[in-house]
Amino acid sequence: MRVLGLDPGYAILGYGIVDVSGSRISVVDYGTVETTPQQTFPERLERLYLGTRQLVELFRPDAIAFEELFFARNTTTALKVASGRGVIMLAAQQSGVGLFEYTPMQIKLAVTGNGHADKVQMQEMVRLLLGLKVIPRPDDAADALGVAICHASVGEAAQEEFLIK
Repeated sequence: MRVLGLDPGYAILGYGIVDVSGSRISVVDYGTVETTPQQTFPERLERLYLGTRQLVELFRPDAIAFEELFFARNTTTALKVASGRGVIMLAAQQSGVGLFEYTPMQIKLAVTGNGHADKVQMQEMVRLLLGLKVIPRPDDAADALGVAICHASVGEAAQEEFLIK
């Protein structure tokens, strides 16, 4: 099974692709799709949409997993990130592949065994679980790999619970 993990944003979309064979998880690719402040907001949304489409076409995942959004403070940023997430989800939906969603706590628990793990713990466990020499950079890519690892570790029987309906 090939999983595309996505860490949505409107400035930076983190992505991580892993292949899963039994209990073995191996990294295929990771990185970011970036927009710039010089672009208009609609241009940024278009870049995220097209970037997601390209990732899906290039890597042909069997599942696409998203991190659920959580914002405690800045509503302006939350609205922009939610808009970005919407176009990313649309691009993913058009692929016909199953879309899944996990909370930050579920991802942390799956990757580290601690639902309250900090960013450093998460990044180090992503590195260790994927057998990488260095922590993936930028942070958005490491986060997206964590999402993909989470989906891979949930197991097929439980994945239906996390399917975006």
